[in-house]
Formats: sequence, C-alpha cells, structure tokens
Amino acid sequence: MDVSMTLWVLTILGLCALIAADFFIGRKPHDVSIKEAGIWTVVWIVLAALFGVGLLIWGGGQASGEFFAGFITEKSLSVDNLFVFILIMAKFSVPTHLQQRVLLFGVLIALVLRAVFIAAGAAVIANFSWVFYIFGAFLIYTAWKLIQEARADEDEEEWEENRLLKAAERKFGVADQYHGTKLFIQKNGKKIMTPLMVVMLAIGTTDVLFAMDSIPAIFGLTQDPYIVFTANAFALMGLRQLYFLIGGLLKKLVHLSYGLSVILGFIGVKLVLHALHENGVHVPEISIPVSLGVICGVLIITTITSLMATKKQAKKEAAEKAGDETPKDSIGA
Repeated sequence: MDVSMTLWVLTILGLCALIAADFFIGRKPHDVSIKEAGIWTVVWIVLAALFGVGLLIWGGGQASGEFFAGFITEKSLSVDNLFVFILIMAKFSVPTHLQQRVLLFGVLIALVLRAVFIAAGAAVIANFSWVFYIFGAFLIYTAWKLIQEARADEDEEEWEENRLLKAAERKFGVADQYHGTKLFIQKNGKKIMTPLMVVMLAIGTTDVLFAMDSIPAIFGLTQDPYIVFTANAFALMGLRQLYFLIGGLLKKLVHLSYGLSVILGFIGVKLVLHALHENGVHVPEISIPVSLGVICGVLIITTITSLMATKKQAKKEAAEKAGDETPKDSIGA
C-alpha cells in the first residue's frame, strides 16, 4: 500500500486527537466503573472497525484484511499483557482512582517505543529478506515457550523491575508515598520521582518485552509499516479500558496461553513459508483470509473451552467445600 507522508501525518494527528479527547474526558482521577470501561472499549473497537473500512475503500481488500488480522492478533496478545499489569499495580499498591492515569501514560510510552521497533523492523525487512526466517523461528520458539509456561501452572507469579526502571530509580530517587497525580516532587531541595511515575515507566517499558513477539507476529501478516503501526495503535489504545472491563475475568481465561501459542506458531510457519517463497522455493503461501479465519477461530475456541473449564473447576471446588462443611455428627450417624 502506497502511503504518502501527508497520510502519515494526518493519521498521527488523528490518533493524537483521539488520545487527547480520551485524556480530557477522564482527566479527573476516579474509579472506573464497568459501564464506563465497556462504553470506551466499544468506542475503540468501533473506531478500529471504521478505520479498517476506510482502508477497504481507499486501499483495497488486501490492506483492509491485513489490518483486521493484525488488529485482532495484537488485541489478543495485548490481553496477555494485562496479567503483568495487574501484578505491577499490586506490587506498587496503586490506588484505584489513579490506575486509569497510570495506564494512559504507560500505554503512550509503550506506543512510542513500539513505533521505534516497527520502524527498525520495517527497515531490516526491506533490506534483508532472510530476517523472515529469524522472525518465524522466534515465533515458533515463543509458542513452545508459552505452552511450557502454561503447563507449569505456577500458582504465584512475580514481577521483577527491569534494568531501565532500576536505573531511573537510582538516578532520581523515589518518594515513599503517592502525591496525587504528581510525577515529581521536591524533597530536601532535590527533585525525586513519585511512585506514580515509577509505575508509568514500569507499564510502558515492560510492554516492550511483549513487543518482542507481537511485532514479528504482525510482520508475519503484513509487511506494510503503516498497517503495522495503526493496528498496534488501535490495539494498545483500547487496552486501558479492557483492563477495567475484564480484569476480574482474566483468571477465567485459563486456556489463553494455549490459544496464543497456536496463533504465534501458525504465524511463525507462515513467515517461514513466505521466506522460502521469496527465495524462489515453490511452497504454498497462507493467504490473509485464511490467517484471519485461523486467528478468530482459535480465539473463539480458546474462550469457550476456558469458560467451560473454569465452570467445571468452580463446581468441583463448591462440591469439595460442601463436603468439608458436613457436620461431624451426621458423619458419625
């Protein structure tokens, strides 16, 4: 898809306007209700759908299909990020009324860093076609690793600060309590960070780790930097509302890791086939409609099996609890 510099500028300005509107509407720190989160989640999904329709009209079916496949993939991978976000929020004991502000700026940091990743990835792909082999192998390895982690069934997960965050804490120092929405305060004549700033950095920089698999994954669906960037932008900007909407439901998606591993493995194979095709080897290539169908099918099946498994487990725990509460006299009788 041939994208002019004017279209790039208009797209970025449009996204900035949407982000600004989102910020000013919810600029006052408050506890986000399920209703508010649900409304904004629908708004961002509708905006993404309208953008995809616009690509269909002006860019053709290929561009539109690649965008929707990329958006759905990035959205499903970003849901996995929410588990870590919850751990970070708990570790820093973020007040509920400040969590919305933390996620907004954390996601903005993540979006800027991902834009750098996308630009670098596009430049490498344009000059070195063999990088598809590396991307494909990495995604297949990541898929296997996800399965191993899911089978490990760790009861307690811990989040560890990355090196960049530790360096920032050593450089500026950190206050011992939150100071509203302030990011820096003066203490003993020295400017230091508040815990709110630390959490924002934690959210933003930790997302870069997830970009290590999501960026190669979407490049496996499209090599158009414009589509890669916009799909990431719409997926990330709706992540904040999704956090409040399904935060309590995440534990029920017990098969999510298996579903994501299938998607990543599938895209990894697609990348390898594409690389072979680029090198003159006659192998079948997987089309975008097939990719879109596989991604949607896996997510639907994963959601259904997850809900069935959690429902079965809940019944089992209820039965065991009822058995434990049986009066001793009735047992003796």
